[in-house]
Amino acid sequence: MSQATQETSTRAKSPLRYIVMALIAAVIAGTGYFAFGGQQKAPDATFTLLSGQKISTASDLKGKVYLVNFWATSCETCMKEMPQMIDTYNKFKGRGLEFVAVAMNYDAPMYVSNYAQTRNLPFKVAMDDGSAAKQFGNVQLTPTTFVIDRNGKILKRYVGEPTFAELDQLLDKALGSA
Repeated sequence: MSQATQETSTRAKSPLRYIVMALIAAVIAGTGYFAFGGQQKAPDATFTLLSGQKISTASDLKGKVYLVNFWATSCETCMKEMPQMIDTYNKFKGRGLEFVAVAMNYDAPMYVSNYAQTRNLPFKVAMDDGSAAKQFGNVQLTPTTFVIDRNGKILKRYVGEPTFAELDQLLDKALGSA
């Protein structure tokens, strides 16, 4: 092999080496994100309930296991999952589960209030002005549900309808460690 051929071959390998190194770095970063992603702290957020009362993750929900469910009355999946969310809340509320259903800022307050009343939603219902969605990682897709443990750590983020058997197991475990 001539020297010119070797130099061409070496140059051809060099970009490939950088691509492989970049891929390895991305895999390591991705693995770290998913390994520690569940250990993110819930933000200090304040929700304004339909009653006008304010509830805070930093004070009112501190030390509790709770769900924050971002939803909208115009979201078909949200409407489909809501009866199961009610069942989940009713199943675990006696063990201390708190639940805040946060209507997105584009949802009409009249629709949210009407839905909450006609469906007898048993948990806290809040209207977001956009700040809570932003604090929880710029939530834009509904439904998005966060499961938060007693230490304020996000155990799981569901985008779309959760697998309710998995959610029940997660809540059972979180609530069982009093």
